[in-house]
Amino acid sequence: MLTDPEIGSLLAPAGLRLVERVQRAVRLPSLPKQVSPASARPEHGRFDSRSDEVADLDAPDFADKANGGWHRMAEEYGLLDDRSEFLLALGREHLGEDPDVEPCQVWFRVRLLDEWDLVGSEVDLLRSGFATFFTDRFVPEFMMASLDGRMMLQTTVWGNGTLSTIVIRP
Repeated sequence: MLTDPEIGSLLAPAGLRLVERVQRAVRLPSLPKQVSPASARPEHGRFDSRSDEVADLDAPDFADKANGGWHRMAEEYGLLDDRSEFLLALGREHLGEDPDVEPCQVWFRVRLLDEWDLVGSEVDLLRSGFATFFTDRFVPEFMMASLDGRMMLQTTVWGNGTLSTIVIRP
């Protein structure tokens, strides 16, 4: 099991500084039962990456597109507070913890540093397990939320071999 200082060291190359592990329940925008962020619709407050921000996993500009789409949506929809802080969910399996324990993710308060690269840094804590069915290339997949709980952001891999970011902000 990874300690918080170890997690902080592992996140650092992506330009994320670990502030603290969240010890309370994280408030997220509510969705109807049986609706996940990926299956949410516009009437649930879902916003998608622009078509020019959808990144093909095998494209040479994959990292630039994925980073650019994520950052635009993070700023436009209010992920970052005035200190560039937000919440990041990490899967228990990435942390060396039992993945069957509910909830299956642990939330951390992090700060986005001036020099960041969520994709090109290839931080294993952000690696998608699903993408390994498509490519050997490093592909991130993560969920984030604003500190005030008004929005959540998910960068996700789709079955067609692309990656994009969605925001839920009712």
